[in-house]
Amino acid sequence: MVMTRGRGRGMRGGMMRPMGPGPHFGPKMKQFVPRLPFDMVLCESAFPRVKPAPDESAFTQQIEEVRQVGSYKKGTMMTGHNVADIVVILKTLPTKEAVEALGKKVCDDLRSQEPQEVLVLTMLPNDRGFEISNSEATVRVLVTTIHQNLRKLDPELHLDQKILQSHLAAIRHSRWFEENAHHSTIKVLIRLLRDLRGRFEGFEPLSPWMLDLLAHYAILNNPSRQALPINSAFRRCLQLLAAGLFLPGSADTLSAGISDPCEGGNIRVHTAMTLEQQDLVCLTAQTLLRVLSHGGYKQILGLEGNSSIASEMSVWDGVVVSALEKAYEKPPERPPQDDDTDNMDADDDPMETTDN
Repeated sequence: MVMTRGRGRGMRGGMMRPMGPGPHFGPKMKQFVPRLPFDMVLCESAFPRVKPAPDESAFTQQIEEVRQVGSYKKGTMMTGHNVADIVVILKTLPTKEAVEALGKKVCDDLRSQEPQEVLVLTMLPNDRGFEISNSEATVRVLVTTIHQNLRKLDPELHLDQKILQSHLAAIRHSRWFEENAHHSTIKVLIRLLRDLRGRFEGFEPLSPWMLDLLAHYAILNNPSRQALPINSAFRRCLQLLAAGLFLPGSADTLSAGISDPCEGGNIRVHTAMTLEQQDLVCLTAQTLLRVLSHGGYKQILGLEGNSSIASEMSVWDGVVVSALEKAYEKPPERPPQDDDTDNMDADDDPMETTDN
């Protein structure tokens, strides 16, 4: 060992450290080199096919989305009416042949999965899509397409455009109901209104969407913003209809009627009915409200009697309730006029033509 004067690099107290190998870090790591997977499309020129490509025509009918709609999705299904609605949105244009092929494919898949359960399974195509049913329930598959394809439809080849638009509207209705009308009292009231529509002919023009909005309005649209009890909400529905909520005058002001929350332009939901139907709904509600005011709730709910109380005279504790008559009469159609007669009248009286 050599003694030195002072301190230098690698020395402590004037003593030099022995030179030796550095610390051991293990074997040297190899550099990672990424490798692309084998892609038949990119390598097709180097590996030509030995046989023709398989027929994949079944994949041409592509599905964009499948949504549950209607009473099954909303939780308002009625006893004895086991029908579930499903909307299928296609990316392609919905031809009648393609819709029928889709129905057969769904039936075949169901039979292969549960052969012992679907021995009596039937598939019936229609103008809206197709229905799959057995002895216990029915599933209605409503076919539509994406918005971009609505302008490309051919009436002779594809499903009707109005039907496809109504199926898209059903999806919007289902989403709105899930977000705004999930209260249990609303669902109970909808079932009561649907039962009322099924037993009284005057309420048949009311669509399920109208009943949904009416039940939501009657229960939640009040000063306290708290849900009304079911008995008060049921009576209020009859009061609103009897007061003309679904009459033409209710569409003249922004505060009257019920606007469709799923459509733009502040459209009133009852305008989908004709004037005769609006009048029929109103007079039926007025008659039933008078019966309810005199204690006839069992007949209205279907616990006793029949639906004749809305069309025939009835007596309640000495009070006679007569069925109301229609207030609206459809004007007679004007006979068509000949063009020669119109031209002759225009020549004889030009000022009258200008005023018109």
